[in-house]
Amino acid sequence: KGLQEDFVKFLDEWKAIYDHNQPHTCPFPDKWQVQLNDMQKLIILRALRPDKVIPAVQNMIENEMGRKFIEPPPFDLGKIYKESTCITPLIFVLSPGSDPFISLNKFAEQKKKDKDMVIISLGQGQGPKAEHAIRDAMPKGSWVVLQNCHLAVSWMTTLEKICEEFAPDPKVMHRDFRLWLTSYPSKDFPVAVLQNGIKMTNEPPKGLRANLLGSFLTDPISDPKFFTGCTQDIQFRKLLFGLCFFHGVIQERRKFGPLGWNIPYEFNESDLRISVRQLTMFLDEYPEKTPFDALKYLTGECNYGGRVTDNKDRRLILTLLNDYYNEGIFNEDYKFSPSGVYFAPKYGDYEDYLEYIKSLPLIQDPEVYGFHPNADITKDQNETHSLFSTILLTQASSDSGGDQSQDEVLGKLTKTILSEIPDVFPVEEVKESFPVDYHQSMNTVLTQELVRFNGLIKVIRSSLQDIEKAIKGLILMSPQLEVCARTLFDGKVPAMWDEKSYPSLKPLGGYVADLRERLTFFQDWIDSNTTPNMFWISRFFFTQSFLTGALQNFARKYTIPIDIVQFDFFIKDDLDDVTDAETQAPEDGVYVRGLFIEGAKWDKEAQNLAESDPKVLFVDCPVLWLYPSEMSKLRVFDHYECPVYKTSARRGVLSTTGHSTNFVMMIKLPSKHEQEHWIKRGVALLTQLDD
Repeated sequence: KGLQEDFVKFLDEWKAIYDHNQPHTCPFPDKWQVQLNDMQKLIILRALRPDKVIPAVQNMIENEMGRKFIEPPPFDLGKIYKESTCITPLIFVLSPGSDPFISLNKFAEQKKKDKDMVIISLGQGQGPKAEHAIRDAMPKGSWVVLQNCHLAVSWMTTLEKICEEFAPDPKVMHRDFRLWLTSYPSKDFPVAVLQNGIKMTNEPPKGLRANLLGSFLTDPISDPKFFTGCTQDIQFRKLLFGLCFFHGVIQERRKFGPLGWNIPYEFNESDLRISVRQLTMFLDEYPEKTPFDALKYLTGECNYGGRVTDNKDRRLILTLLNDYYNEGIFNEDYKFSPSGVYFAPKYGDYEDYLEYIKSLPLIQDPEVYGFHPNADITKDQNETHSLFSTILLTQASSDSGGDQSQDEVLGKLTKTILSEIPDVFPVEEVKESFPVDYHQSMNTVLTQELVRFNGLIKVIRSSLQDIEKAIKGLILMSPQLEVCARTLFDGKVPAMWDEKSYPSLKPLGGYVADLRERLTFFQDWIDSNTTPNMFWISRFFFTQSFLTGALQNFARKYTIPIDIVQFDFFIKDDLDDVTDAETQAPEDGVYVRGLFIEGAKWDKEAQNLAESDPKVLFVDCPVLWLYPSEMSKLRVFDHYECPVYKTSARRGVLSTTGHSTNFVMMIKLPSKHEQEHWIKRGVALLTQLDD
């Protein structure tokens, strides 16, 4: 009580906490340091600085329960094996970058089980083979390893039945029999097997230093014969360190979410192992000149690049590899990052390299990965979001716990949203005002957009009306409707809405407000009875149809084949504060607004991309003039080819139209820096934010 008034009263003190590098360690102003308990302080920190919730939670757990609850225990297969029996499945819960198979293989050798151990990688058609292997191994006392259970969803029910039949009867099961399972977290994994099994996880080393150390301590690099066996010894050791550094960087970039990779690829030790062996082979075969092109192709396109499915990620991995596979690495003054802390050490013994790695900082600044310092905030916020989402998944269905019941809260919520979302658009009437016109494709774009939004409006309104009726007892609350109601109560967008919706990561309140703004944009378009002078590109359901319409208008106007027409891009930041009514539409092309820049900002004075301001993760993109032009006439200027995405997740899938569900287009933004600088920064344009 009184926090709101005191927050205004002690605004400078609260601002100091917000600006502090470690706000979770700062005392709260006035009486609030004593009056609030740890949980209440966490709630306030969540509102002020969500990026520092994780360390605050760790501090609270350490204070209340002890340090051992925040430190992972050492991975010890021998100890785990002792706790197991022949009827206990041993389950490896996989995480990206970890590969427990090498540890298991060595442990099998120790137990002299390696020769009769059966290893099956599950997938299509492997189920019967796995079942036969288990039945065969049970009386013999041998081991069976089933890898990648998450890929054999349909066979999981059979696995559950097999495990249910396990019995400690020596006539049926040998005491030495063990069933080892590996799987990524999956909702399809049998719950009974999980409950009866021993679960273990072996996360890859955290931090670049630990990653480098792990690479140098694994085979074949740790083998003295291999390490000293290359004929081009000096070049080999420089490039070997560069390759291990590259391996660490691309793995650590995963922590930064979509800023690091659009898709979190599972790069692992096998990629490094084959690349290291190829490095030795090529240096031995071509002693006169290091074949960088071949090495880059094999490492960047095949070994690591073979996992990469997104073309923007492929552009990034080749850009990163170029920093470590180049002639400059042989120079002693060549640095891997602007700070100068990281470099390939001088030629030395194996132990010298280990000593250098151990001397590196324990915690790395984002600059070593190519990021702006703000990337740390993004990473920490992603971790906080993941923590809270996981906590919500574990929460049982219950009453609201406040003065109102869950039904009362839902009743008010459905009423509010229904009042915000209007009825469907009268598409047939709109077609009369905006008929199909050969020279104005935007009429067709408008009606297609209205049809898409009508589908979404119908689902939203009907589900909310059904929930209202179910609360009043007029209809039965179906399982699907119950899930919808539960999701609404949690402040999230229901799955049944998502199926008919444009991509969005917003919570329920932000989603409804955003949808309302989109519908208002199209209603204003209809009411004005003419095509807008400036378009809010972020309001479209299917953005690609709008862009195609703009190109089509130009191609038809000048009778040019549309497949030789592309957009040229002009920044019109003088129109940023101008309304649609005050703007005159361009002769050709379209003015668009409503984009956001992530990872950089627009410098209005210098008229190019510039580094972000501290703690500012997103900024408004200036108005852009998308000017259609023949490909041969496109301007040539220093630029960054910036991808545009619908959401900050960036990851998308190909839809039935052949377009990505998230990626929109590439836009050329003026830049004084090389393209590679912004590629490593992860700079992108977004049509919407997550709040």
